[in-house]
Amino acid sequence: MTQEQRKQPTWALALVLIAIAGALGFGIAHWQGKQQVRAAAPVVAAAVPAAADAERAQVEVKIPAEYLVSAMISVEAVTNGGMGGEILTSGTVAAQANNEAVVVARAAGNVTRVLRQLGDTVKAGEVLAQVDSADAASMSAERAVTRAKAELARKVYVREAALFAQGVTARQDMEAAQSALAVADSEAQRAALVAKAAQVSADGKSVTVASPIAGKITSQTVTLGSFVQPQTELFHVAGNGQVQIEAALPAADISRVAVGDKATIIAANGTSVDATVRALTPTVSSTTRSAIVVLTPVPTVRTLVVGEGVQARLHVRNTAAGMVVPEDAVQNVDGRDVLFVRTKDGFLAQPVLVGARSGGVAQIVSGVKPGEHVATRNAFLIKADMIKSEKAE
Repeated sequence: MTQEQRKQPTWALALVLIAIAGALGFGIAHWQGKQQVRAAAPVVAAAVPAAADAERAQVEVKIPAEYLVSAMISVEAVTNGGMGGEILTSGTVAAQANNEAVVVARAAGNVTRVLRQLGDTVKAGEVLAQVDSADAASMSAERAVTRAKAELARKVYVREAALFAQGVTARQDMEAAQSALAVADSEAQRAALVAKAAQVSADGKSVTVASPIAGKITSQTVTLGSFVQPQTELFHVAGNGQVQIEAALPAADISRVAVGDKATIIAANGTSVDATVRALTPTVSSTTRSAIVVLTPVPTVRTLVVGEGVQARLHVRNTAAGMVVPEDAVQNVDGRDVLFVRTKDGFLAQPVLVGARSGGVAQIVSGVKPGEHVATRNAFLIKADMIKSEKAE
């Protein structure tokens, strides 16, 4: 064999080895590509449900305003402040001192007329009842007698003054008549004031029971024909003016509250009302171990009823950063904490990050902004309506 013939098998073997190496390289690359696709597939699959959950959590629930009232769903603004910036307490709506009156009988006697009933609207000075009384007759008679004596003393003084001017009588006679007139006038004035205070009627036989303020009768104990004593309470009248909330405050929180602090009042029907701290008692009651904080609602509010129990949330000054909402506002949807943010037509389920929870309030780290209005009381009803709507689809 020639030398060229011996080299041919060597080149053929090299070509075979190169082909085998190429095939192996392609197979390895193909296998590695499949492994990368398989490794990436779970990530994509996990991302799809997360996006679906986020889309589900941000769905808007359309709820009419009438349903909010009937279901007593409260809507409040998200406020700034740390966990220590909220104090929850309960209180009672009360009329201010000059806006409530206790109407009593001014003399003993029998009730002969009852002109107004429980719940009636009355005007200031309007007669509510009438009491026939012997005391009224005595006061009326004394008023008439002292008036007559004063008139006689005045005539005597005029005559004595004229005679003294003519030089007929001495000065002491004129001065004595002047002194008697002053005494008679004082007696007549006293008798007139007594009869007026007792509200003696014009006929002098009875006393009238009148309301000193305009408002509504909230309590009535008088009965036609019954016998009443002086200062017996017959009616309670609540005026149409401003009301106030008297709430209990634990002794440990007195130093945290100051006049002018903001507050939110939750009425019995779920309505939230803005208020301001007007006064605070510096001491605590020996029985309740709590002080009284007096809150004044905004003047335009007419939804609070005297005597109803309310919940008060005091927004005290606090340097801690963060936002707080009532704990009832935070709802769990698919394992996520959400707040139902008020929109034009309903509520939007907004995912939020919740920090600490304590004392009926929850700290919101992120997800909403201060001032945004969210559903608080009975927010779970919105969640239930959202779940029902999704099942219907």
